[in-house]
Amino acid sequence: MKYLGIDYGTKRIGISISDNTASLAFPLTTLATNKHSVEDIVALAEKHDAKNIVLGESRNFKGAPNVIMQEIHILKVALEKAGYTIDYEPEFMTSAMATREGETAPEQIDASAAALILQSYLDRNKFRSNVE
Repeated sequence: MKYLGIDYGTKRIGISISDNTASLAFPLTTLATNKHSVEDIVALAEKHDAKNIVLGESRNFKGAPNVIMQEIHILKVALEKAGYTIDYEPEFMTSAMATREGETAPEQIDASAAALILQSYLDRNKFRSNVE
């Protein structure tokens, strides 16, 4: 089962994809944030046969939702209406981490940040399923 990972931003949306075993996440692409974003994400999910989507959950240093979480929640609802299973994964400073890992182009930073979000989700859920 494949997953898409999303690092949502007001200008760009980083997208990542998992392998078929849902073990590894890879940067995929970056989309412009616009009125077609939901359709573009759905097209990518269909193209890559991903049924589940993981959205980065953005919070501030105190753990409260950031202003952008309202937009992320709207995206979540729209993707759920399109038939996808959506989970949040806490993300904190993933763009900064992607930059430290050597990415410099904004498009690559966003896609790499999405991969970090998705990999965190995959690792956490793999561990949980092994414990249960």
